[in-house]
Parts: sequence; structure tokens; C-alpha cells
Amino acid sequence: MDKEVVIEAHVRAVTEGTRRAQATMQTLLHVPYGGSDGEKLDIYLPTDPSGAFPLVLYIHGGYWQFLSKEVSGFIAPPLVTQGIAVVAVGYDVVPKGHLDVMVAQVRRSVAFIVQQYSKISGVYLCGHSAGAHLAAMVLSTDWEEYGVTPDIKGAFLVSGVYDLEPIMHTSVNNLLHMSREVAWRNSPVLGVTAATPARKACEVLIAVAQHDSPEFHRQSQEYFQALRSAGWRVSLLDIADTDHFDVIEKLSQGGYILTQVILNMISRA
Repeated sequence: MDKEVVIEAHVRAVTEGTRRAQATMQTLLHVPYGGSDGEKLDIYLPTDPSGAFPLVLYIHGGYWQFLSKEVSGFIAPPLVTQGIAVVAVGYDVVPKGHLDVMVAQVRRSVAFIVQQYSKISGVYLCGHSAGAHLAAMVLSTDWEEYGVTPDIKGAFLVSGVYDLEPIMHTSVNNLLHMSREVAWRNSPVLGVTAATPARKACEVLIAVAQHDSPEFHRQSQEYFQALRSAGWRVSLLDIADTDHFDVIEKLSQGGYILTQVILNMISRA
């Protein structure tokens, strides 16, 4: 199938899923976490947010060039109905954003949300493709710079990019204008640090679609090995009968294997 047709179908699926979620759930939309137009959050709250609740931050993909938080609420229904808050993170994609800026924005969004909600029982990161890259960069954050220590209990990294140097030689870099230094500095696989006690408490799931390209499989395996060698709690899941797009679209379904794995990880934390 033509690549543009596939991407259009993906955009349609996540847009419709988000529309359904916003029609039925309690939301706080366009909450600013910084001064830029792109620095806003869409928050999907559990029915009773008065007690402590886990919170999943979802970071969208789109090759760092398109998609937005406005089409990222599709994952909320099966999580929110189980008492889990979902936050869709907005960030400045190119050409407005630069890779260093995007990483800093997503880190800042995490700091903001834990300062806003004192009753969070744990933070979980979830990202797809470029969003999985950004979520992985959050795992290597020096939180002293942000004045907070988020209780990040888990990360669900779906069909992600963890080594940016190969991207330099593709059309994706035509808009990113990424130098080798920028690629190295923002490659999660090169920034893996030894697991501290706090980081050992964070369980990382690296998921890849069966029909993802060999490069996505290679990078997922490589990042998994790097985290495991550094003492992190990490698992690798190859999801059968999925491609790069429906592997994340299906998170709108409560019975989907990845949805069930995420719910199980959160419930036992």
C-alpha cells in the first residue's frame, strides 16, 4: 500500500479515536506547561480523581514532524475506565521545533504534571515511534535541573527509534537538519546510565510490531540489551500481526495484548 495512504489512514484512526474519547471522558484540554504555543497538555481524568491515581503520559509519534496532542487521546478509554489518568503531551514539531527543544519540552511536561498533581501514585511514560524516542530520553533526565524527582514507575516504548545516526541519512532529516553531534546527544542507546535504586524501580517495556522494518527491530533489540546490561528492569515484546501504525492504534481497545500488558504492569507496581 502507498505510504501516504497508510499514514492518512493512521491519522484518521487516531483522530476518530480521540474524538470518541473526548466525547465521553472528563477532560482538561490545552493546559499550558510552558510559554510556547506547542507546550500544552490534554488531560483525561478518571471518574473520581479525588484519591491517588496512576498517570500515563502519552507522547505521539510522527517522525518529529507531524501529529499532535489533538489526535493523541485515543489511548485514554481503556486506561481511564480503570482509574488511570492519561495526559497527551504537545511539543513543537519541526520546522518550529528542534530535536534538543523537543526533548527539553517533554522533560518539562513531566516536571509540570507531577507538580500539578500531588496525588499521583506513579508516572508511566508511553510513546510511539518518535514519541518512544522522546520518552526514552526522559529516562536519562537529570531531574535536579528541574527541581523535582518524578516517581516514574514504568515506560512503554512502542516501535521506537533509539539510535538517531541512521536517521541522518534518510529523508526524515531533510526537515530535522540534525548534525552528528545532535544525533549522538539525543540517542537514548548512547545515553544509558547505570540503574540507580530509583531507576531500578522503573519497569521498561520495549514493544515492536511484527511487521516493523528490520531497522526498528534492530534498534529495539539494541536498546533492550543496553538497558539490561546497565541493570534496568526491561522486557522486549514482539507483537504479532501488527504493523508500525496499528501497533499503537489498537491501544484504544481494552482487549488488545499491549493494553493488557500495560494495565497489568500498572496494577502490580
